[in-house]
Amino acid sequence: MNKLLLAACICPVYAMAQTDTLLIPTDSLKGGILSEVVVRAYEQHTNIVDAPVAISIVRSEQLSRFNNTSILPAINNMPGLRMEERSPGSFRLGIRGSSYNAPFGVRNIKTYYNGIPFTDAGGTTYLNQLGYYNIQSLEVIKEPGASLYGAGTGGVMLINSITPETWHTGGSIAYTTGSFNQQNIMGEARIGDSSFQNTLRYQHLSSDGYRQQSALRRDVISWDAVLNNNGRSLLSAHFLYSDLYYQTPGALTLAQYEQNPQQARLTANNIPGAVDNKAAIYQRSFLSGFTYQYIYNQHWQSTATAFATYTRLINPTIRNYSRVAQPNLGARKVLKYENDIGTSKLQWLLGGETQQGYSTENTYLNIAGNPGNMQQQNEVSNNILFGFTQLSWQIHKWLFTGGVSVNRYETRLQQLFPTQRAEIKRVYPVQVSPRLAILYKLNTNNAIYASVAKGYAPPATDQLVPTGSAANLSLVPTEGWNYEAGTRGYILDGRLYYDLTVFYMQLSNTIAQRRDAAGGDYYVNAGGTQQAGAEVLLHYRFIQNESLFINRFNIQASYTYNHFRYQNFIQLSEDYSGKALPGVPPHTAALGIDIATRIGLYLHLNGYYNDRIPLNDANNAYANAYTIADARLGYKWKYKRWAADIFAGGNNLLNETYSLGNDVNAAGARYYNAAPGINYYAGLAVHFN
Repeated sequence: MNKLLLAACICPVYAMAQTDTLLIPTDSLKGGILSEVVVRAYEQHTNIVDAPVAISIVRSEQLSRFNNTSILPAINNMPGLRMEERSPGSFRLGIRGSSYNAPFGVRNIKTYYNGIPFTDAGGTTYLNQLGYYNIQSLEVIKEPGASLYGAGTGGVMLINSITPETWHTGGSIAYTTGSFNQQNIMGEARIGDSSFQNTLRYQHLSSDGYRQQSALRRDVISWDAVLNNNGRSLLSAHFLYSDLYYQTPGALTLAQYEQNPQQARLTANNIPGAVDNKAAIYQRSFLSGFTYQYIYNQHWQSTATAFATYTRLINPTIRNYSRVAQPNLGARKVLKYENDIGTSKLQWLLGGETQQGYSTENTYLNIAGNPGNMQQQNEVSNNILFGFTQLSWQIHKWLFTGGVSVNRYETRLQQLFPTQRAEIKRVYPVQVSPRLAILYKLNTNNAIYASVAKGYAPPATDQLVPTGSAANLSLVPTEGWNYEAGTRGYILDGRLYYDLTVFYMQLSNTIAQRRDAAGGDYYVNAGGTQQAGAEVLLHYRFIQNESLFINRFNIQASYTYNHFRYQNFIQLSEDYSGKALPGVPPHTAALGIDIATRIGLYLHLNGYYNDRIPLNDANNAYANAYTIADARLGYKWKYKRWAADIFAGGNNLLNETYSLGNDVNAAGARYYNAAPGINYYAGLAVHFN
């Protein structure tokens, strides 16, 4: 009870100490007029109140409320989103439970980086490839976005690494140090002018880790360039190189977790432990992409994108040693028409996207972290092709939107070792994914909406061909319908922003994760699932008055309810129908406070509650509920063209023992990956404009 009372005082909120949130900008309400917050979802570029979609928006100000090293805490305080970290650098992101069948990384969520498809043709998004400062803002569409963005049932994430509207020449340096020998360094140079913007950025992050065998090192170099030709055309180029190394301690049994949550997986049944086999990830990635936007006239414009990526991943695990090379390339084109017809507005989109990806996977015996004799060699290629169209019609207080995509997905597999076999080709049936949405403006600042959308997600490459496990090309795509309704807007003279959503999704052929005794992953189609829930976000501004000593005081609350159940799911002699989906908490809640003063002092108080989580399909093992609390105290200073921010803070101030990133359905009941206990940090950022 004492922890819950403390959490009520130290809780998460996205209102900024010296910069307000995206939802309520610094200059938002003057004389009762709401300034616009433009979202890009579904290419509609509209005020958030006018967007007929469940969406979460996070800006750099919200991300920097924590320790400037990870986007995880900011993501987790948004309703409907859950980000996990089994070990430093090993992220797993889910939208409305979509991550429960992902061993690591991001699956079933289509992601775009500066408009470039960031999810590869095999269905994997290497989010850990990005450094903290590569994410200046992001939008997360929480319904299936297949009608415009292609395959996926888990939603869509749109990431921006720069903000051209507020770009200016100058530079920034930042340094943060903390517990577990954490070192975080960033240097940025902004060169050019309003017509040619260049942003060069270097980032380094390292840590010894909380657990045994959990060290991390990541170096990221990026260059973003934008060439503006008198507002008629815009050419942007983005290059990113990431060198990532992190150790993987492995999951623990409940007894091991309770005895010593910091230990790595031990040797058991002649299977070496994580330390013995030096379990780790070595990942190098390169991305390059170009986008050209051209305005033909007041009605027509187009956007064309071409890109290429390459990832090399080396992974010594407790059971084998793998080398994977994954080149990927593709293009996307969107043609947009807009016109005012009388009192109505019409928008029409037509476009397509294609990707071609390859994966060469060599698997060896792991001999103390070095490759031994080869066990398997496979080559996999994936091709994605889809076209889409969308029509939006706004008349008076109504907005009607209808869109549809036609998707083709093909995968090819050839085994080269231990026995060379003929290539296997799998062409999945063409999928049609429609979406309909309707919005009604109650008044200038409030609206209600409803939508229905079909999602479609073919198996990812590492689900069809798990590294070191047998291929399973019998997996079929997951598909289903999502229904939702919501309302959002501003009331109480614009001081309170609210966003309320209810949804129901029914999926068939859901792909479920399994783990063998050695910790290897394999996947099966799990019949159907029914996923219902509700999401609430409230933001209240108590004070915004620059003349007062405490010139800003804001509070925000969020709540998520998930009722996710298997439907007609029978495995061998076990009937799991009606059981809760493992890995998904039924309740999460967040509440918090931000305070800023006229002299530059600020305080962020954050907290988060997570209900207990089922860990297997039988629902006979659970991870306990937990409440975590964070705080950050700082001072911001400005002088002419210079600005600085000095800060210090603490994470998990309640010193909870909890698992953030459970291995669901793990053999031997090894479910638990302990998160850090109480820890601290301090840092300094200096900017020249």
